Amino acid sequence: MRPTYALADCNNFYVSCERVFAPHLAGRPVVVLSNNDGCIVARSQEAKDLGIPMGGPYFQSKKLLERFNAAVFSSNYALYGDMSARVMAVMARFAPNMEIYSIDEAFLEFDGKGPDPAAHCRDMRRVVRQWTGIPVSVGLGPTKTLAKLANRLAKSRPEHGGVLDLTGRGDLDALLETVRVGDVWGVGRRRAAMLAKHGVHTARQFRDLPRDFVRKRMTVNGLHTLLELRGTPCIELEQAPPPKKAVLASRSFGRPVTDPAEMREALAAHVSRAAKKLRDQGSLAGNLLVFVQTSRFIKGEPQYAASEAAALPSPTAHAPALIDAAEALLERIFRPGLRYKKAGVLLSGLEPEAGRRLGLFEASEAPGRERARRLMRAMDEINAQWGRGVLRPAACGLEQPWKMRREKRSPAFTTDWKDLPTVKAVS
Repeated sequence: MRPTYALADCNNFYVSCERVFAPHLAGRPVVVLSNNDGCIVARSQEAKDLGIPMGGPYFQSKKLLERFNAAVFSSNYALYGDMSARVMAVMARFAPNMEIYSIDEAFLEFDGKGPDPAAHCRDMRRVVRQWTGIPVSVGLGPTKTLAKLANRLAKSRPEHGGVLDLTGRGDLDALLETVRVGDVWGVGRRRAAMLAKHGVHTARQFRDLPRDFVRKRMTVNGLHTLLELRGTPCIELEQAPPPKKAVLASRSFGRPVTDPAEMREALAAHVSRAAKKLRDQGSLAGNLLVFVQTSRFIKGEPQYAASEAAALPSPTAHAPALIDAAEALLERIFRPGLRYKKAGVLLSGLEPEAGRRLGLFEASEAPGRERARRLMRAMDEINAQWGRGVLRPAACGLEQPWKMRREKRSPAFTTDWKDLPTVKAVS
């Protein structure tokens, strides 16, 4: 028996996380801003109905948001990440196999031997809302692509009650005719423009194209999308995400940075964060790149952007060693007198820590390597228990005046002891 796939997607996830701890915001326009409070990256349905554009600069919509008493939040990634983990943990109870696709999406696989998948997903949707406060929409289908499409329809059309199953539906052709081809998972804007030139504008029209046409113009990936729309599974569930091939850590500064000491401090913080990502996936980096840049949008100021890269003496995820290497690269590209807007690091040449390749003259366990590994493990365990950043390299600084602006950030309700909500019992 063929499996049934489901895509569960949290509705307006960042906004929903904010509303869990501020239920009085229900029915009120809510938006969440990007780093440095620059652009709008999440909107409640009420904000969408006002015509607030996704990704638009906040200052352009500020007066409209104020007129309608909208709530505005800075991004609170600690809260969103923790709430995502809670939602995923609940959904994992409802399916034998699950692929976490993004912070607010997961694919589930049902083998057909258990209860009716659609009814099962309605129960899952209810429990997720009850246990976490986060609303989700679920789409089901015989393939991942059809499940993704069903989710889009379930989310945008209230008559489906938040769950839509496209398996065996007699009106599938009519539903596919209502979906733009560019909205099909795996097609995208560029290929949609190409297909439009050939008179293909809807998901149904794309599904009915000849296989040879799609293979020639969209490669094997496009053919897989076509076959999945026809109900033939081609994209397997990935229960363990593949390790990243590179790790980037970068932030815009809350204010221009001119002091070399502040730049070194900011760079050390980026390196420390990137090194933690390496350790989380059990990888070591063999190459390091450092970059800095001024703002492109301030007229009359000098424009400058530079980067410098180097191979590391030995692949590592040891934050102090990476910080030392990054500071050496920074000295080559930092120019005094400029107002820097952004800096970052890129770690590449990644390889697994277990079973990594050794150089010809490299000892299997170089002196100090195990000590460095234990130090990083201890730091990670302390931060996991007491909160991110409780323990960090001294080079990262304490006050960090260069940090990005988060003037409207909500408390870290679930990840910081001092921000835990207070409940008052009235007898």
